[in-house]
Amino acid sequence: MRKDTAYLRLLSERFPTRRAAYTEIINLQAILNLPCGTEHFMSDIHGELEAFTHIHNNCSGVIRERVHALFGDELDDHLMDDLCTLIYYPDEKLAMMRHLGNLLPKWHHTMLIHLTNLARRLADGYTRNHVHKMLPEDYGYIIDELLHVSLGEDSAHHTYHEDIVRSIVEVGAAEDFIRSLTHLVKRLAVDRIHVVGDIYDRGPRADRIIDELISYGSVDVQWGNHDIAWMGAAAGSEVCMAQVVRTCVHYGTLDVLESSYGISLRELALFADATYAHEPGSKHMHRIEKAINVILFKLMEQAIGRHPNWGMDDRCLLGAIDVVAGTVRIAGRDWPLSTTDFPTLDVTQPSELTAGEAAVMEGIAAAFADSDRLRKHVRFLFEHGSVYKVCNGRLLFHGCIPLDEDGSFSTVVSGGHKLSGRAYLDNVDRVARKAWTRGKQQDLDWMWYLWCGYHSPLAGRLMKTFERAYVADPAAWTEPQDPYFDLTRDPEVAARVLKEFGLGGPLAHIVNGHTPVHEIDGDTPVRADGQLLVIDGGFCQAYHKTTGIAGYTLIADARGLRLKAHRPFMGVKAALSGNVDIASAHEQVIDDMSKTPVRVADTDRGKRICARIDDLMALLEAYNEGDLPERG
Repeated sequence: MRKDTAYLRLLSERFPTRRAAYTEIINLQAILNLPCGTEHFMSDIHGELEAFTHIHNNCSGVIRERVHALFGDELDDHLMDDLCTLIYYPDEKLAMMRHLGNLLPKWHHTMLIHLTNLARRLADGYTRNHVHKMLPEDYGYIIDELLHVSLGEDSAHHTYHEDIVRSIVEVGAAEDFIRSLTHLVKRLAVDRIHVVGDIYDRGPRADRIIDELISYGSVDVQWGNHDIAWMGAAAGSEVCMAQVVRTCVHYGTLDVLESSYGISLRELALFADATYAHEPGSKHMHRIEKAINVILFKLMEQAIGRHPNWGMDDRCLLGAIDVVAGTVRIAGRDWPLSTTDFPTLDVTQPSELTAGEAAVMEGIAAAFADSDRLRKHVRFLFEHGSVYKVCNGRLLFHGCIPLDEDGSFSTVVSGGHKLSGRAYLDNVDRVARKAWTRGKQQDLDWMWYLWCGYHSPLAGRLMKTFERAYVADPAAWTEPQDPYFDLTRDPEVAARVLKEFGLGGPLAHIVNGHTPVHEIDGDTPVRADGQLLVIDGGFCQAYHKTTGIAGYTLIADARGLRLKAHRPFMGVKAALSGNVDIASAHEQVIDDMSKTPVRVADTDRGKRICARIDDLMALLEAYNEGDLPERG
């Protein structure tokens, strides 16, 4: 036999006869000829639940496109907008219609037919078995019946299906069925979601976003530096815990810690009130922020001391503070401090926690360890995430591939080994997973480095958290960034990065997040002659004034690859009352495949299916040659 005998014996347990193998080969070959599924790429969600939910619900405009394609000759724009809004927000739309007295049997009947027709059209891109797995458990049989014969047919089947819809309305189940159908439509519209990092921080409800991603199922995440800080905290890194708390305090998103994850900051608040002075005025830090800042910077200096290979000694600045003079010395220059309230700082032992600070961290660490919901969410990030992903000719990662000024891959020492390029990113991925599974200090420290280290592929810049906290002069805040961000605008450098990951050609692309695109200043997300696409989602409202846009998403489907630029979301209320959508400011076609639509056979999934067919053909040969007995 050509294939390994032990492997074929194992395969024969699932396909014990020639007939079973034939059937599977025919099924797989049919799948290869289906149009490829739609992929939805988004990045830098930053806890902005409302905007994420809307872009997730409308699939960056895919739902609207499909509605207009199917009903453009049948319905006017207002009715199509109504249908779209119902799909996005079924509960809210139904409640509004009920309040207006418009939930009439005729409306229910019409919407059920429209939704069924749309779901049927979307289901054409999948096998019937695949669609069946997406059907709701309670109504699966009935919806399956509705999907597979057209309601417009002049036949007994038409009468049968009309009777089903009529019965649904008459027994009062129309709203339940509408909800189920809208969920199915959204699930069929996008086959897979790629989140290119930074689900956490700034916005208030990252936890709810992860709940939505978990429920969707077909998701992968390329970790962002904000995600890795939370992952490190859940794994047991105290410096990551302090960083997470500090970020939540600074951005006023404590609810996600206290209400969503059950991590109480009461001990920190009591300690801060008892230890730090209250400085009135909007420019001064709250006492709780003062307290967690000092704890964070002490823990940072301890981690840096354990890893001299990081080359971060110049970030140990607590000992450079002169409280009497009101200055801190940074890179040979004295900068005026915005506060001189450092009651727990001993400049002779600047990284040592006081007994009070140690007690606060002990309580915080216990709270993080006891948060089952946080551990569930972080487990999802590990199981469905990675530092990078190579998928259908695209290289996805959040931040950068560390480069030197000459465009060569930077060498980074990790675990005693000199690593660069893909090997370095693979090592980073392994270290993060070891931190989660083993919890050793060395690996946990790396989780913090990945949050903010200059050579971190998730960050790629020297973060000036200390300066932003204590130096009022913005001139001290400039954060040097990895040469990657400038050099990869050059097509040759971008091509070299793609080649490092086994990619190349006109349809190969790097997809990045992390760096907001300042369209208002003439910046563009399409770089290096289209080889690099930056899709920082712009979900975070704080960026809108400086970027001039609410970010970008990508859609890849059988027609090619399209970049969507979005205007800011005006809120669910506006979406319901005026059918206001996140309208695309513009769309740019990156790869036009409309003349030769992409099939499953052209994708990575197609390659896996072809390999599976080869295995089954080898199994058939083994049956035919008598090397393995059939067991039918």
